[in-house]
Amino acid sequence: MELNNVKESVGVTGDLPTTVDVLIAGAGPTGLALAVDLTRRGLRALLVERQERLSPGARGTGLQPRTQEVYDDLGVLDAIHAVGGLYPKLGFWEDGRIARTAEMIERVDPTPARPYSNALMVPQFRNQEVLHARLRELGGTVLLGTELTGFAQDAEGVTAALRGADGVERSVRAAYLVAADGGRSTVRRALGIGMSGPSLPPGAAVLADVRVDGLDRDHWHRWIQPDHRFVSLLPLAGTDYFQTLMVTNATDTSPEAVRVELAAHTHLDAGQIREVLWSSLYRPNAGLADTYRDGRVFLAGDAAHIHSPAGGQGLNTSVQDAYNLGWKLGQVLRYGAPDSLLDSYETERRPIAEHILDTSTRLHRSGSLHRGRELHQLDIGYPDSPLTRELRTDVPEGVPRAGDRAPDAPCTTADGTPTRLFDAFRGPHFTLLTLGATDLDTGALPADPALLRIVRVGGPAPDLLDTDGHVRDAYGSAPAVLLIRPDGYLALAAPAEDATAPTAAALAACVGTAVPQPAG
Repeated sequence: MELNNVKESVGVTGDLPTTVDVLIAGAGPTGLALAVDLTRRGLRALLVERQERLSPGARGTGLQPRTQEVYDDLGVLDAIHAVGGLYPKLGFWEDGRIARTAEMIERVDPTPARPYSNALMVPQFRNQEVLHARLRELGGTVLLGTELTGFAQDAEGVTAALRGADGVERSVRAAYLVAADGGRSTVRRALGIGMSGPSLPPGAAVLADVRVDGLDRDHWHRWIQPDHRFVSLLPLAGTDYFQTLMVTNATDTSPEAVRVELAAHTHLDAGQIREVLWSSLYRPNAGLADTYRDGRVFLAGDAAHIHSPAGGQGLNTSVQDAYNLGWKLGQVLRYGAPDSLLDSYETERRPIAEHILDTSTRLHRSGSLHRGRELHQLDIGYPDSPLTRELRTDVPEGVPRAGDRAPDAPCTTADGTPTRLFDAFRGPHFTLLTLGATDLDTGALPADPALLRIVRVGGPAPDLLDTDGHVRDAYGSAPAVLLIRPDGYLALAAPAEDATAPTAAALAACVGTAVPQPAG
């Protein structure tokens, strides 16, 4: 697929729905991931983007292992793997040759519990193309060239004004509005929500996607300048071009200026820089919104938090915002869950963003070139969430507790067919995982498999067999009842005895009527 090739029918048409479940402003990775999640839940999500095409540029390229797990669940991981790749070693140039190399991105071997163990390089425009293709596969779309110009909310919903390429404004009514419209979010500003954060050293850098002759694609090329500034060229996976970051004194992003600056600070001459496909001026910034919710309006992604690119955390945190909010909107709109469930979005996600903001700021200030497994986001959890209930005592060290990520584990079906726990978790449902013999009356729980799937590992009538002990290694040997949220975290961890009541109570906080409501 050619660079930035996604361009649908632009603007608002006469077919614009007048009523939707969720209106999403901004079709970057956050808005696209949320639209995919809501659409697969049978909700009517209207995704609008003021630009006439999806955003160009490789921009943020790193997909951390936890985000890859999210993409596995959303049904896009195979497509992402097809257009991505691992980061190469750094190659430091001196006197016209690579003088030394270094591994910037720590390589980690996968395990049965953590099958995706390394950051994956995927240009952001490719990331968006894959998510967009999945949205269309599910029956959704993006209204490009369509700007949210105003909105008003009341107790029942949000009325929004949308202006298309034809200049005509039309009104749409939505139960909820989600602002995924970036760091300069017009929705956040319209709400008067402040944003504050640590200060970063002043400066600017030119970011560009270029086609270059005379460079191998086995290194992340880097030229250190006498004043300790630098220029880098990263070969972008799945393409024939490079992403350049020029931390010099340059601020001109015109194609000719990019050529001149690259030639001035590397051993390349301007003729080797064949094409400048996209360029932008980047100024480091960091901030966190004071709140993520105002009534029926939510902030997600860069609209809620802005990070230094150091560590590759911003895009990943943003996609996981969408993943957290998506299932909660689904439960409220389809199953009548209480509105308080939506309050847990900020309760859970804002502290995560605050912690990650500290991490990316520290890396930015330090100038460190090492990126380790602490950036993989696999250890993120919600132990203090109001949705989290740990009822076991004396849980051994290393066994996941309520609030933790639910690990994967290869196993088999009862007839010996190989499978894994992620296959059971995949989809918009809750998963009730029972380990060994348990005292659980499943008749007292919702019978809708689109809402809750019960998976028995071991015990008298198992669905899955722990043939090689990977489930035991991941979850411990004690019998237990574990309620896995749709976003892959343990909502409940209960002992095997008398498990029915606490399981029903944990579900009640997220389910409400448990009778699906009609979409739209």
